[in-house]
Amino acid sequence: MSLGKFLARRLLQGIFVIWGVVTIMFALRALSPGDPVNLIAGEVPDQATRDQIRQDLGLDQPLYVQYADYLGDLLTGSLGYSYNQRRAVSDIVAQHFAATVELALAATIIAIIIAIPLGVVSATRRNEPADYGATLGSLVGISTPNFWLGLMLILLLAEQIGLFPTSGRGVAFHEAMITLATTGYVGDVLLWLSYIILPAVTLGTYFTALITRLTRSGMIDELGKPYVTATRAKGLPETLVRYKHVLRNTLIPIVTVLGLQLGTLMGGAVITEEVFNWPGLGQTFIGALRNGDWPVVQGIVLFIAIAFVVINIFVDALYARLDPQVVDE
Repeated sequence: MSLGKFLARRLLQGIFVIWGVVTIMFALRALSPGDPVNLIAGEVPDQATRDQIRQDLGLDQPLYVQYADYLGDLLTGSLGYSYNQRRAVSDIVAQHFAATVELALAATIIAIIIAIPLGVVSATRRNEPADYGATLGSLVGISTPNFWLGLMLILLLAEQIGLFPTSGRGVAFHEAMITLATTGYVGDVLLWLSYIILPAVTLGTYFTALITRLTRSGMIDELGKPYVTATRAKGLPETLVRYKHVLRNTLIPIVTVLGLQLGTLMGGAVITEEVFNWPGLGQTFIGALRNGDWPVVQGIVLFIAIAFVVINIFVDALYARLDPQVVDE
């Protein structure tokens, strides 16, 4: 099978996943208690006005008609309209999407920088203090709840020591980069870093522990294979054996987990964004859920699902690049 056909099949599977998410969210909206008309009409007692609103929204139609209309709107690029915020859902998602991407990517970068070298050291120094320390750190990272860790970091590093701001975003990354490129001023970049470090560390702790354990187990498995003995017998430096040959073969499952976890981080940053008042999709999702703003809830879930599918397709392409045999499976 060619790479094009392989990716086309993955894309088709992704379309079915998105359709399933759309269908489930529509069903949940239909089954949820409460009337959307109450959100719009408020305390208006006039039944004629309420009936007119229901008719304008298409809520007087059978569910299958509403479902077909909703799918039609999605195909035209419309995610709906938030009557609570008096804005198009697409505008709300676009406004907060960048902040969530920044946080997810920052957490991923922190995890990669720490986890892979730590996993390599742990695997190459088995049953030594470095291995015990890495294993213990991974266990603590996996076991620590994100919300508790975030609160502790705020209390210690923000409130007590004052190294970082307690909450908020400060400045957007693209704005800081534009300022740096046009004026050479690095203050905005430093401001952005000061605001994102604590939430990124909080969100990426579990991810760091997971990648460390995965790297360690993969390296141990590869180090016991015959080709490693052969490369060492040829007189290759140990560093070259570890990082060029062994780590390269270990990267395939790591890349897969990285892609899956990046999508998970985007969808699972809800608690972290709430703790640090980070203005991303997670915080917006919680607010919409509290207010019964279903168009926003549906729009955010759909957008995250699309991002998850796109990331997975990219990971599949990279996976096929690292291991061409995957395409033929």
